[in-house]
Amino acid sequence: MTDSPKVTVLGLGAMGAGMATNLQTHGLLHSVWNRGELRAQQFAAVSGIEPIKTVRRAVRGADVVLSCVSADDDLLALVADVAPVLPANTLWIDCSTVAVETARQAHGHLATQGVGFIDAPVSGGQEGAKNGSLAIMVGAEPDWWQVALPVFAAIGSRWVLMGAVGAGQATKAVNQIMAAGVNQAVTEAMAFAESQGLPIAEVVNVVGSGAAGNWFVNHRGVSMTEGDFQPGFKVALHHKDLKICQQMAKASGAPTAVIEHALADYERLLAEGCSEEDISALYRLKRSS
Repeated sequence: MTDSPKVTVLGLGAMGAGMATNLQTHGLLHSVWNRGELRAQQFAAVSGIEPIKTVRRAVRGADVVLSCVSADDDLLALVADVAPVLPANTLWIDCSTVAVETARQAHGHLATQGVGFIDAPVSGGQEGAKNGSLAIMVGAEPDWWQVALPVFAAIGSRWVLMGAVGAGQATKAVNQIMAAGVNQAVTEAMAFAESQGLPIAEVVNVVGSGAAGNWFVNHRGVSMTEGDFQPGFKVALHHKDLKICQQMAKASGAPTAVIEHALADYERLLAEGCSEEDISALYRLKRSS
């Protein structure tokens, strides 16, 4: 495989669309596919790149398949569908957030075809995907890691090999638990700041520059207090991810207090019909409690 692999992207949601666009900018994009027609049409209208209608046609001639889908079952269904038509020595990079065992199951299925598999979940949200600045957590065999490096360079600003297949997803679980705790702290703090009559933009400016500074307060602190909950990172997706984290933590005996608290709050938001809103919508609960 060359230093400029031909990459097919499967999944054109908020993350996949941004990654596909950056791969195109770097001259690596071979083709794109999306299960839903609306997303495919939206991507074509913005990018000028016409998605392929069928997934098996989309991967034809690709050196690398990059998937970014919403659920474990979606990934496994794609692997089962596409694996029979992939030549040996094709590499599959999965940037979805799924369970460790799901990643290992996909790896095992593809290995029977001589196809490589890397789990490479990402962090950085829609902005990171659009700007090519994602943090990429990778589980891979060393030889396949080397093949994937040009792809990572096109979509991310940092990529780290964490271990064998599954280690990327385990690391992403760490990220999702930490993000849940940060979300709780920032939304509660912003509700407190408002209750004190403080100028929110100045609070974010000074607090975000000090010891309590973090990405979430700097990027969502003002918008949440203005009632702007455009995703970002959807409530439904973080809830799904934290359910995976909950299962992993219980299996290993790790603490779950942050996970359980976040899940309870997200379930309130889901019941209120807020599944498609950004996770900063948690601010509404903190403000009204």
